[in-house]
Amino acid sequence: MRETTYDVVLYGASGFVGRQTVRYIAERVGDEVRWAIAGRDRGKLESVRAEVGIDVDILVADSQDRGAIDAIVSQTRVLLNTAGPFALYGDAIVDACVRYHTHYVDITGETPWVKGLIDRHHLQAATDGTRIIPCCGFDSVPADLGAYLLVRYLQRELGNNCTHIKAYYQLAGGVNGGTLASGLNIYDRGELDLVSNPFLLNPPESVPTDIDRHRDPTSPQYDAEMDTWVAPFYMGVVNTRIVRRTWALFDRWQESYGTDFSYQEYLKFDPPWARLRAAVVVGSMALIGGAIAIPPLRSLLESTLPQVGSGPTEQTMNEGWFRCELLGWGSQGQRVRGLIADVGDPGNRATVKFVCESALCLAVDFDRLPGGAQRGGILTPATGLGDVLVERLKQAGMRLEVETI
Repeated sequence: MRETTYDVVLYGASGFVGRQTVRYIAERVGDEVRWAIAGRDRGKLESVRAEVGIDVDILVADSQDRGAIDAIVSQTRVLLNTAGPFALYGDAIVDACVRYHTHYVDITGETPWVKGLIDRHHLQAATDGTRIIPCCGFDSVPADLGAYLLVRYLQRELGNNCTHIKAYYQLAGGVNGGTLASGLNIYDRGELDLVSNPFLLNPPESVPTDIDRHRDPTSPQYDAEMDTWVAPFYMGVVNTRIVRRTWALFDRWQESYGTDFSYQEYLKFDPPWARLRAAVVVGSMALIGGAIAIPPLRSLLESTLPQVGSGPTEQTMNEGWFRCELLGWGSQGQRVRGLIADVGDPGNRATVKFVCESALCLAVDFDRLPGGAQRGGILTPATGLGDVLVERLKQAGMRLEVETI
């Protein structure tokens, strides 16, 4: 690791999620980690610093000012970015990270943007050993680490590969305006066809011929394994793409999940009324998608949703929770169960924990990361952080478990 002024810089630190990352890092690190906060508005950053009660440097740069961004990125070993929509504000930051060999994490779920990063930067970052790791929030750490843990448990403990994993989510919490803005920006850019590609983030040579069995579920269904009704998980169009990229990258490095691997996600509903609730969720998603396409309805919808920079109340975030149950099948018939769960709103509290611990993996535990110092590229949480992130999340109070059924 090169000599720099800072170990971690938090960019977007005055935004809704950004402010929470400042609090989290302030509570979790001591003098051994040199960090700073950054963004485009000095006044807002000074307010955050005073509110949290910290004495750290403030770095100012508009995300479109490449010179100013370069000045920030060149000073740090790790850049943590929470300023979205990332397709609008993230390019100059990642471009600079690749040029200056600065490791990078963010909380995007914008898979078309990630695809662009892969096309532009994967080869150079891989050559240089620079770890660019998007999607380190609630999308897509539980999915990616959950699949990784089940696969490796089957291989290491039971001696066979994994053929299939199904993940079932339950959660409570709120949504922030930045997340909504990112989703609307994907629609405005005409990228829905890209979003629907199950192997959008895979290297071309890794796409299987039987694509149909990997397509996203679209309707409610009774799940015999869970003995209840499930619906498509609305973040599955992000999470499954990350898991499939992990599968492809590990295969390149002779750390394969197995050639016959598949992964899908669902939203799980407990009885009673599970079937009705699953149908309501699917119908609501269809109605919202239709409303976005009609300007007057979209304006009405946007007026009722949180704006950029705002989000759930402290009470809502504190009372939130998530639970991701995973079932995995081995090539010789074995079955395993996994669980990733925590208290706190998943889109905010859990996301902050995921992305901050991801950044600290790179800043504090770099020598223990999978693949050694030479591993780089547009990576995923599992391929870039792996067991080190699992350990850090457990130490931070999150449940991550795997067992044989």
